[in-house]
Amino acid sequence: MSRAGLGLAALAVLPLGFLVVFFAWPVVAILRLGFADGGVLAALAEGETWRLAWFTVAQAAGSTLIAVVAGLPVAFLLARVRLPGVAVVRTLVLVPFVLPTVVVGLAFRALWPDGGWLSIVLANAFFNVAVVGRTVAGLWALLDSRAEDAARALGASRWRAFRSVTLPALMPAITSAAAVVFLFCATSFGVVLILGGARYRTLETEIYLRTENLLDLTGAAALSLVQIAAVLGALLLGAAARRRRESALRLRSRRETARRPVGGEWAVVGAAVVVLGLLLTPIVALLLRSVSTVDGWSLAGYRALSGTGNDGTLQVSGWDAALNSLRTATDATVLAMVIGVSASVLLVALRRSPGRLARGVGESMDAALMLPLGVSAVTVGFGYLITLDALPGDLRRSPLLVPLAQALVVIPLVIRTVLPVVRSIDDRLRQAAATLGASPARVWREIDVPLASRAVVAAAGFGYVVALGEFGATSFLARPQTPTLPVAIAALIARPGQLNNQMAYAACALLMLVTAAAVIVIDRLASGRVGEF
Repeated sequence: MSRAGLGLAALAVLPLGFLVVFFAWPVVAILRLGFADGGVLAALAEGETWRLAWFTVAQAAGSTLIAVVAGLPVAFLLARVRLPGVAVVRTLVLVPFVLPTVVVGLAFRALWPDGGWLSIVLANAFFNVAVVGRTVAGLWALLDSRAEDAARALGASRWRAFRSVTLPALMPAITSAAAVVFLFCATSFGVVLILGGARYRTLETEIYLRTENLLDLTGAAALSLVQIAAVLGALLLGAAARRRRESALRLRSRRETARRPVGGEWAVVGAAVVVLGLLLTPIVALLLRSVSTVDGWSLAGYRALSGTGNDGTLQVSGWDAALNSLRTATDATVLAMVIGVSASVLLVALRRSPGRLARGVGESMDAALMLPLGVSAVTVGFGYLITLDALPGDLRRSPLLVPLAQALVVIPLVIRTVLPVVRSIDDRLRQAAATLGASPARVWREIDVPLASRAVVAAAGFGYVVALGEFGATSFLARPQTPTLPVAIAALIARPGQLNNQMAYAACALLMLVTAAAVIVIDRLASGRVGEF
């Protein structure tokens, strides 16, 4: 093997080793447990399993449909409209996507106190309008508008020209975004747990309830198998759609297409503004609810964060839980950045390799590294509980357990943020530096690092806010004496009492403000592009 091949093999050890030990092993353990003692067959024979599966798919499909319909006007605004404030819209529409699930759940609970299936569908759609808007806008901005203009010149109405020319060209991006949205909605946990309660349960929440409340590990594992099968189907569809979208992007002209709207286009702009207003409504409702009490406006909830709630609901104060969140998110982000950036460099090197085998390995590795984004965080957390005691030191009792689970969620997002930038660096710059005598290490230091630094910083910030609000796996793994803020919020709303509610809403408001501020900075660093969906 050549020196370059040895270097690539050494670089692959870190991300692949982490993926095998902290993802594949726990998930395979879940599969084995599900097949033990006929657990899978028994679960598949239960009508309740299929009712849960039906509701999981139905609510995810409804949320996906709403997100696509709401996201298309936003995509048009971002891609084809040149007006003051469009850059602000680009940032604001991203905020819901990175908000912690418990924050969104409580925000919609402030609007619909009784919860229900409609609030679940709308809350999941609220998360994912940004995925549709920004993914479709990325392709729409590169479409050559002359084909649509030609259709109009031949007598087609504006709607018919869009339906016959533009919409088919956008379908790869729409399909790709819809697959990702469906994936996120099918594995939604915090929103369903808060808004659905005991009446509306998905496979995700049922896995949690069977493990935490009933200690039915075999039944939970069997349900995990059903969910994993659905997730893999969505991942395959999303990967195929993404390849089509990337092919479409390579075929498009890079002419500037943004302009001032004319005629009926103003109606589409108006629809996008309405969507933005609807996205901001739950956020405003949450902020108002955090300072509202039965006695009027008050900051009692914020002051109560220095305590532990009614009758010691928490074992630590709200501020201690916030500090735990900051520490855990920092550890998870550092770990995710080391692995994610290494994986991005490796994937680019494999793609540029002259050998077909190396390129095939790179594509397979890229797909494998995305699997944690689709497999339930609750399933992974459950897998940790039944496997990691076999490692030296029993990591189940280690303070690194929660950061490891959060890093697994963050790594795919880091790769999708850094990889496109590293991949787009012109290889001729590297060749020129090498011709002038620079070593490979110096080429990487002088060329790649400066050009990719903004994307790396943005990925770190993006990963940090995602880790800060991660709830699925953390709810399984965090100890009562060291909860993160989302786990503390869930504990507060699970116990009755006005003080607990006020503390929960105040903590959510703080978490939301920190997240929104981080997103604004990240979006500016990434020049309007955060993540590749």
